[in-house]
Amino acid sequence: MQGTITISLKEAVLDPQGKAVQTTLQALGFPFVQGVRVGKSITVELNCDDQTQAEDQLRSMCDRLLVNPVIEDYRIEVSLT
Repeated sequence: MQGTITISLKEAVLDPQGKAVQTTLQALGFPFVQGVRVGKSITVELNCDDQTQAEDQLRSMCDRLLVNPVIEDYRIEVSLT
């Protein structure tokens, strides 16, 4: 199985990188861009057959290492490889 973890800053947290991307996109001729939030994606290969177990393992990884719960939110997706 393959797990994808998408991590983003919480809405209340300022995103200076997103603001820089927004400003640059507007300068490049994309005037309709009204906001950009920059995050990260982590792909994890898992050796298990149960989707629930895979989700539990990924959630545990996020809680213990991958995500700072004070400033970040995350979303998990599991797919067969």
